[in-house]
Amino acid sequence: MKNLKLIAGVILFGSLWGFSEVIIGSGINETGIPTGAIMTVFFALFFLVFSRISFKKPGMQLGMGLVAGSLKLFNPFVGCHLCSAIAIMAEGAIFKLIWYKFALDDYNLSSIKMKSSIGIITAYLTYISGYIITQVLTPIVSGANFYIENLIVFIPNILGSGLIAAVIGGITVPIALLIYKFDFSIKDTLYYPTSIGISILCWILVIGNWLIA
Repeated sequence: MKNLKLIAGVILFGSLWGFSEVIIGSGINETGIPTGAIMTVFFALFFLVFSRISFKKPGMQLGMGLVAGSLKLFNPFVGCHLCSAIAIMAEGAIFKLIWYKFALDDYNLSSIKMKSSIGIITAYLTYISGYIITQVLTPIVSGANFYIENLIVFIPNILGSGLIAAVIGGITVPIALLIYKFDFSIKDTLYYPTSIGISILCWILVIGNWLIA
């Protein structure tokens, strides 16, 4: 039963993450705001952190990244569907590694300074690592040539672009930890249909948006 609950959670949070990337992210992109940092922190990091502290399963976020990345492939508003999907999947994997041994007790997370510090470090490493992995894997997966010198030249830009994500991460993680303190527990009889229903709705909206775009 616990495994089923975990799988439902992976699909639910992964679908919400993917929905945020495709639908909300497209709207943000049209305003000229740096979408990558916004989406990675405000939505991706929130769902990753909240699911991690709620289910306390280190491997869950990897599955969420696969679900969200699959949804991202249906985004008609980006030039590279593949690189965006790879970035999301990489972020889920990187977060899993960063938080794998993390101690989630009240003592470690007692101060706002500690929470913000965790958010800054997590957001920065997740963002730049996902960015770098995308630059490496996209040409390989798509059958193009990968040149390490091109990546090295671009590294300073990648490191600099992560600063926005770091700042927002310092705000997002404390918010996620604060919301976690509220009791959102529901009975299994409601948990499964609710999780499945929201997940299906996310997929319908994303795929529908892809078909009519």
